[in-house]
Amino acid sequence: MTIDTPTSNDSGDESMEQKLNRETAKIEWNELARLFATGVVIVVQDGLDLVSIAKSFVEDDRKRISILMKRNQVWKATDEDAIKWNASNAAVWAVVVSPWVLVQGSRDAG
Repeated sequence: MTIDTPTSNDSGDESMEQKLNRETAKIEWNELARLFATGVVIVVQDGLDLVSIAKSFVEDDRKRISILMKRNQVWKATDEDAIKWNASNAAVWAVVVSPWVLVQGSRDAG
C-alpha cells in the first residue's frame, strides 16, 4: 500500500493521521528525560490510539483532551512515571505535537 505525502494545502483528516503516524517513533526513555524535566511530556494510556490522540492535540480539541484527562487516560508525566521508565530502561512510542511530546509505553520495552 502506498501512502501519499500530504501537501501543505491538504487538510484532510486522513493526511493528518498519516503525517503523525510517520512522525511517531520508539525512543528510549533516557533520550526523553530532559524533556520530562521541562514538563512537556504527556502520557497516553496503553491501549489507546496514540496517533488519534496526537491529532486531538494538533486540532486543539480541548473537549476530547479534557475528557481523556478526567478519565486518567492522558496525563502529564509524573515523577513516578519517570522513575518506572528509568528503572526499566524503557523504550516508549513518542510523537511531538509542539510544545508537547506524547508518549505511550511499549509492551516489549524494558
